[in-house]
Amino acid sequence: MKYVITGRNIEITEGLKSAVYEKIGKLERYFTEDTQIHVTLSVEKERQKIEVTIPVKGSIIRSEQTSNDMYVSIDLVEEIIERQLKKYKNRIIDKEQEAGNLEFSQEYIDKDYDDEEEIEIIRTKRFGIKPMYPEDACVQMDLLGHNFFVFLNAETDEVNVVYKRKGNTYGLIEPEF
Repeated sequence: MKYVITGRNIEITEGLKSAVYEKIGKLERYFTEDTQIHVTLSVEKERQKIEVTIPVKGSIIRSEQTSNDMYVSIDLVEEIIERQLKKYKNRIIDKEQEAGNLEFSQEYIDKDYDDEEEIEIIRTKRFGIKPMYPEDACVQMDLLGHNFFVFLNAETDEVNVVYKRKGNTYGLIEPEF
């Protein structure tokens, strides 16, 4: 695997690099050697945060973990990604095989993992979408008490989603074609 390690408000020491290579390196058995792993280490106030993003064709595997100790965060993020890979293996591999571009190791493809739980959609909602600006969609979302809100962007005439982020901030998801 190829690592891209960056730091925000933190110096990336050899000790941190070693910890990332050692812990995240445990994921090597799931990917081919040319898979790129993006690791961002950051410090915000007293929080030590690691974000790991692994782009594979058709999917993005991502996790972030925060604790008071960067080494603990690194341990946690590796466990979460490994759990994701095992849990969603069949869906990820089926999607990859359809595209004909496998970036996963043969060992990962061949091994069977127990599906912890099947995804089951138990409710479908339908509602009219009216054009509005992203700021208005945030207000509407807050009024409804939801964490996200789907709307037709009055500026772009495309379906967008606004969502609540940590720290009482908002995010906007726009489609990319």
